[in-house]
Amino acid sequence: MIEFINETLRIFSLAFMQRALIVGCLVSLCASLLGVNMVLKRYSMIGDGLSHVGFGALAVATALRLSPLWVSIPVVVVVAFFLLRLSENSKIKGDAAIALISASSLAIGSVILALSTGMNTDVCNYLFGSIVSMTDADVYLSVALSVIVLLLYVLFYNRIFAVTFDETFAKATGVKANLYNMLLAVLTAVTVVLGMRMMGALMISSLIIFPSLSAMRICKRFGSVVIVSAVLSLGSFLVGMIVSSIAATPTGASVVIVNLIAFLVFWAIGKIKGGNAR
Repeated sequence: MIEFINETLRIFSLAFMQRALIVGCLVSLCASLLGVNMVLKRYSMIGDGLSHVGFGALAVATALRLSPLWVSIPVVVVVAFFLLRLSENSKIKGDAAIALISASSLAIGSVILALSTGMNTDVCNYLFGSIVSMTDADVYLSVALSVIVLLLYVLFYNRIFAVTFDETFAKATGVKANLYNMLLAVLTAVTVVLGMRMMGALMISSLIIFPSLSAMRICKRFGSVVIVSAVLSLGSFLVGMIVSSIAATPTGASVVIVNLIAFLVFWAIGKIKGGNAR
């Protein structure tokens, strides 16, 4: 046990691991908070769809030798607006729209990469996650945007709560529901792009979905779900990072597996509580 603790402390004393820890904790916190709203609004797969769009934008940035994050963020934000409008004002429902756009973006990105630079290692990092490969510029931008996302979420928490649970009632009371739906879409888009570096385009949706679903197994109040989801997301990320560092497994995959185990534990607890209540 002492040897395990010493090895963990040694790993996290490294500068690149400290940067990864800071960014990962912030992104995990953002994803868990927004994930509660996305799941309740039945938009839980938006993270997966937007991450595929981010991959397509990454492909364009790579081909043009531009900064991936600076290109991906505005593109994914615009697509988040489009998805929201499409699901509200079109015969194409939200899940179908997400599937349509995500598959198209992934295909376009793959073709662009094949015609330009080929499937290099950096692109694999975006597909499957490699948080320790983040540059200083990526770290500074990720920290700044994560803090902004958290501040906006806290500042407009009451209105976001209103449009999440009863959008019709929120509109009747004077809340500009469309505006706050757009705000949710933008914050989610930014979080997805930032999380791609950590979890990869193929697994970022798990960071949004798992903590909120786990929290909902044992909590019934919105505030409790948000708090438990945030704590669980941070804990799963830290455990996943430690496992990944010691066992030399992919960071994103390790975090997903820890989240899956946590979900199964919370699901079991929820079943036991439900049985005792009857």
